Amino acid sequence: MKKLFLFLSVAAVVAGFIIAPKLSTNEKLGNAENPGLDIGQIAPDFKLKNVDGRLLTLADVKDANGKAAKGHIVVFTCNTCPYAVMYEDRIIDLHNKFAQKGWPVVAIQPNDVAKKPGDSFEEMQVRAKDKGFPFAYLIDDKQEIYPKYGATKTPHVFLLDSARKVQYIGAIDNNPQDAADATRHYVAEAIEAIEAGKAPDPSVTKAIGCGIKSK
Repeated sequence: MKKLFLFLSVAAVVAGFIIAPKLSTNEKLGNAENPGLDIGQIAPDFKLKNVDGRLLTLADVKDANGKAAKGHIVVFTCNTCPYAVMYEDRIIDLHNKFAQKGWPVVAIQPNDVAKKPGDSFEEMQVRAKDKGFPFAYLIDDKQEIYPKYGATKTPHVFLLDSARKVQYIGAIDNNPQDAADATRHYVAEAIEAIEAGKAPDPSVTKAIGCGIKSK
């Protein structure tokens, strides 16, 4: 009887390994309600309104020389989150450094503006002008895009290559409070790895910021 019980227990464990569902990146990070994209998956394109009034797709966002981009640094961010504000200058720096190399920033504001009036399109225009944003700053006004990506925080980065394949997901660096004290610069390191023909390591980090405000 004991042998039968042991056999059934081992069989159950093995079966569990075989049939256990593969967890998504967000599920592994405790965000099961918004599983989103995984590394290696193709990110959906979109057509969202930029602060200059144009509707832009990813293909419309070129590199600093007006050529087709090698990839895009898609950052879900906003005006009002303190973490997003702390990272604004770093997002500008990322664009200024890497758009020259073919990797422009595409910033997307995902919050419900009824809950966060400071994130309205008009306030986005003001913020972009005041800060001199050199990158596209789009509004996900119908809140259709951020759930498809799996963004849960502002800021939350999805690094895409030219085929829209996800190469990195997570934080910009490892010190939200002080850029000077950051010891890992995840997005920069990921792009440099790709440029060197290597896979980013790490390819996933935990985004630190404010929760996205949904309708």
